[in-house]
Amino acid sequence: MLINKLIISGIKLWVLELSTAPADKLGVPSVKLIGNIHGNEPVGREVLLHLIEFFVMNYESDDKVRWLLDNTRIHILPCLNPDGFQISIQGRCGVGPGRENRRHVDLNRSFPDYFQMNSVPSQDETEAVKSWLHNNTFVLSASLHGGALVANYPYENVKENIQTEINAPSVSPDDDVFQHLAMTYSYKHPSMHRGESCNIKERGFPNGITNGAAWYTFTGGMQDYNYVFHGCMEITLEISCCKYPHASQLPQLWTDNKAALLVYIREVHLGVKGLVLDSVTAQPVNNVSLRIAGREIPFRTSPRGEFWRILLPGDYQLEVTAPGYVQQKIPFTVPLVKNSQPVWLNVTMSTFEHQHTTKTVVTDTTEQYSTTTIRESSEHSTKTLEVLDSNYEQMAITAGTDTATCNLITMLACGLIMYNTYLTT
Repeated sequence: MLINKLIISGIKLWVLELSTAPADKLGVPSVKLIGNIHGNEPVGREVLLHLIEFFVMNYESDDKVRWLLDNTRIHILPCLNPDGFQISIQGRCGVGPGRENRRHVDLNRSFPDYFQMNSVPSQDETEAVKSWLHNNTFVLSASLHGGALVANYPYENVKENIQTEINAPSVSPDDDVFQHLAMTYSYKHPSMHRGESCNIKERGFPNGITNGAAWYTFTGGMQDYNYVFHGCMEITLEISCCKYPHASQLPQLWTDNKAALLVYIREVHLGVKGLVLDSVTAQPVNNVSLRIAGREIPFRTSPRGEFWRILLPGDYQLEVTAPGYVQQKIPFTVPLVKNSQPVWLNVTMSTFEHQHTTKTVVTDTTEQYSTTTIRESSEHSTKTLEVLDSNYEQMAITAGTDTATCNLITMLACGLIMYNTYLTT
């Protein structure tokens, strides 16, 4: 997927989707992983390329990999700032060229902000990400950075003149979930959970996590934008003390982050999911807004009426509203069962003319599929990874030895599970 038609230097932004779930299977959540928003922090870029190769090469032999790909749509953008990366310097661990894009704008300061007006102009790359979010219903996300070793979660900014304590946290309504997600990653990492600072002059991070504002505040971050404006839970992963380490350190950095990335992706299956349909037509209801009672940040349905929300075990109430329909309030419980599937809610909504609504609550169970393709293809007898672009043009590669020969730096050029579509900005 080419998410941006125009980048100042003419460099394309590629997104790769990995999944073996049939295209028509309902309830499959989408996760996205983004690297290199700061061009001089390329460790995330390389780690994500390793992750792509790991998924492709281990689908047949690793049960956990197979389950993730069978039940999740994983979108990977290895490099959001190719212009900055091109001028970065290998071995430069601190401040150096390439953090900003070609227009000298920090992309992680260029998004709309929840608390304050943002004076930083939106960039082509920013608009590409905004369009990407608009056209997909992402549930979970992570942005990979370098220069520290910590999992950072919302909020990153504060209301003006509200907080007086220096480095006080800016707590979101889903703080319990964000802390859980951050610690899920940090405790699967061999050293992040120790909370040691990369700079002996700076304080550490208990459990290897931090609220963004408790570390330092800023306006226009991508993390808060995902959460507030699109209902996508994103955290920022600082995964290397050195911003741009020498290439010889990459194998160890990949090893350190592999298990943590896999378990983090798995967390998208925690909480609740379901469908919102018209009680008469059984079609998806348009312009649906959902929220969990007591948590004011809303989320939305997909064009097919699907919804997802990551929640910890407990009792909740789902509030569902749509123009012209009777509001629904549905109590449900997320059970305290390890590795359980999300609770499934079927929500049928009635217009004011037909005020009769039924609600069904069931617990989702793991379904087994024999398909081995990203888009089901019965005519192929070999194990094939396929993907459809927005024009429904198929491209496919066989997950065999040819994939293994792709150099990680040139993997995108090898055509590994990519699909083309332009999202104009």
